[in-house]
Amino acid sequence: MKWQGRRGSSNVEDRRGVGGKTLVGGGIGGIIIVLLMTLLGGNPGDLLSDLTGAGSGSNAPYEETQQEKELSQFVSVVLADTEDVWTAQFKERGLVYEKPTLVLYTDQVQSACGTAGSSTGPFYCPGDRKLYIDLSFYNELKQEFKAPGDFAMAYVIAHEVGHHVQTLLGTSDKIMPLRQKMSEAEFNKYLVRFELQADYFAGVWAHHAKGMDVLEEGDLEEALTAASAVGDDAIQKRARGYVVPESFTHGTSEQRKSWFSKGYQSGRIEDGDTFSSK
Repeated sequence: MKWQGRRGSSNVEDRRGVGGKTLVGGGIGGIIIVLLMTLLGGNPGDLLSDLTGAGSGSNAPYEETQQEKELSQFVSVVLADTEDVWTAQFKERGLVYEKPTLVLYTDQVQSACGTAGSSTGPFYCPGDRKLYIDLSFYNELKQEFKAPGDFAMAYVIAHEVGHHVQTLLGTSDKIMPLRQKMSEAEFNKYLVRFELQADYFAGVWAHHAKGMDVLEEGDLEEALTAASAVGDDAIQKRARGYVVPESFTHGTSEQRKSWFSKGYQSGRIEDGDTFSSK
């Protein structure tokens, strides 16, 4: 991805080295983050542990490595690109795009959805409309998930921004109350469609990023590799050696790749109705 020397977003909040403080509960925001938890379909138990564990703050200034400096600049540029794309897409439809804030943190962070640790992975909190990411996830993406490349990381950010788009469009408010009306297995099916729509919106962003001439050869493949790597079936098979389809919350590798590709090909918000698709 062509990102060096380009505009970065001013909507980046740097909390690295600060540490989080415990916030028990969190209301509906806490419920949402436990349910949607991460792009990776992680174990909600990890987050619940973070929510009840004691956090200790630190006033020492954070000293970033050269790699972290480059990564922080990179995610800022990607965020700026998502701002440009979604501002234009909303404007075409007579809507106003409210830009989210991206929070950089290390180890642990407090959000309106509770306190989460790095094991949670990148996440979006609708309670404060912020994206949260520990940049160490970049290495995890490369090493554990075998999804290297800067555009793989860009896909992760675009996916979380996709959740913000869902919040602005009112989709989140329609889906989350269903949790109280159906079994966990039934609700998981809606969660999968919810996550696949965020993948679709990530593809919509990539479609327009290509039109901005910022994509390089191999970028699309990097995003598809990342989407495949974080499919529920791939994660469960790697962790357990077998899969439990009824517990899926993010979609299979093929589903995630498919919906990202659909967004990339279409570039339109309207074609991303994962809830009525079979």
